[in-house]
Amino acid sequence: MLILDLLWYFVIFSFFGWLSNGIRTLFAEKKFYNKGLLTSPFCPSYGFCSVICYLVLNPFTSNKLILFFGSSILLSFLVVIIGYITKKLLGFKPWDFSDMKLNISSYITLPYALFLGLLGLILVGVLIPVLNTVIELIPFTVNLIVVLSICAVILIDYVFAIITTLKLQRKIKKLNGVSSLLGSDVPQEKIEELEKNYNKLFTESILRKRLASAFPDLKKTAYVKQIAAKIEEIKADNMKEYTLVYENKDEKPFAFGFCFTKLFYLFVIGSFLGTIFETIWALLTEGQFEIRVGMVYGPFIPVYGGGACFLTAVLYKLYKLSDTMIFVISAVVGAGFEYFCSWFQETLFGTVSWDYSDTPFNLDGRTNLMYALIWGFLGLVWVRYLYPWASKLIEKMPKRAGSIITTFLIIFMVFNAFMSVCATYRWTKRDAGIPASSNFEKYLDKAFDDEHMNFLFPNMKDADETGVTTNGTISSERPYLDVTATPDETVAHTDK
Repeated sequence: MLILDLLWYFVIFSFFGWLSNGIRTLFAEKKFYNKGLLTSPFCPSYGFCSVICYLVLNPFTSNKLILFFGSSILLSFLVVIIGYITKKLLGFKPWDFSDMKLNISSYITLPYALFLGLLGLILVGVLIPVLNTVIELIPFTVNLIVVLSICAVILIDYVFAIITTLKLQRKIKKLNGVSSLLGSDVPQEKIEELEKNYNKLFTESILRKRLASAFPDLKKTAYVKQIAAKIEEIKADNMKEYTLVYENKDEKPFAFGFCFTKLFYLFVIGSFLGTIFETIWALLTEGQFEIRVGMVYGPFIPVYGGGACFLTAVLYKLYKLSDTMIFVISAVVGAGFEYFCSWFQETLFGTVSWDYSDTPFNLDGRTNLMYALIWGFLGLVWVRYLYPWASKLIEKMPKRAGSIITTFLIIFMVFNAFMSVCATYRWTKRDAGIPASSNFEKYLDKAFDDEHMNFLFPNMKDADETGVTTNGTISSERPYLDVTATPDETVAHTDK
């Protein structure tokens, strides 16, 4: 029965077409995966072309030359037609030969057309006669049920694939319409929402994921390109308000953009501003003037500098967020940073500089809700006002002079941190009755004796002495910041 035979040709060559695609990708991309439109292991275009080729050229099986050139012309024509129709209906090319020579609108090339002629010759002259012999061995009823069942699966799969692709195209057009309405002054939430929806285009379902994997051109359609370009345009335009854009590298100022040099200066500026803030805080809350510091040399509180750098790194590209979101993120980041500093100091030195165990809503005595809210306020002020001001101030430095000053400051701050740690460590050992064992320790005992260290860090306590453990427990008073202190609780300079 001819129709039954044709259905078998369609099924068998659809499968071999799918298999050949997989083998080709295995050699080309070192990976075997489904390159067809369907989820099932069939490529209907191969089966359809095989059936048409057989119907047209079967009368010429005795003439190999006509069979070869006829197959080459007929199959090439079908390949171009299928590719063109797919491009018009679904918006992407099922295959692309644009990077090869002698191509016709990127749908077919001359070498591939000759290869199709060879395949047609083998198909009509060799393979189909062999298949006919095998098919005749299958009982008619079994033959009919099996081939119709497979064709039904292919048809259902094909319908689902077409529906999925058409829905995807509609979503892309809709998203493109939304993106085209967005101007440059758009909140960060809108940008993130657009990016999220854009990324979901090809990952929202298994079928879409597979289609995007099988047909990379889906991600290169005009609408998709417009959406991606719009997102990048909005981002670039937004960043112009925060950081100037220079075409020539030589025009860029000192410490331009988000770089180590700028972060270092932000650390220094933040550490200095932290001293001012803590001094004002002591005046407002305790009614007395205290110069609070966190290092043995200079008015610096490192945790403020570290917090400034950390907040900048987290919020640098999110400054378009609403004030509420920046406040919340700053509160979480700041409280987490404060907790880490407390844990680090206790773990390294066995001392504590603040304890909130007796305050409401505290976390292991290392931070609490009130200071998290303060961190949120400071982060908002930093992102909205202080960072833009500090960034422009840093970039105004002459490049040569800036490099020299940067080198000096880095050496000084590293030395300052080293001496602060050593002096604090030796202070705890001296307090435990351990005598100096080297000339350097003797120098520390002389330069940073107990009187001087008590002047610098009058309220630093031993963890055991205050009852604080690594889990955070009780302390009868609020100690101030030392070398690793937090922005809100810093060491006080007090006149004796």
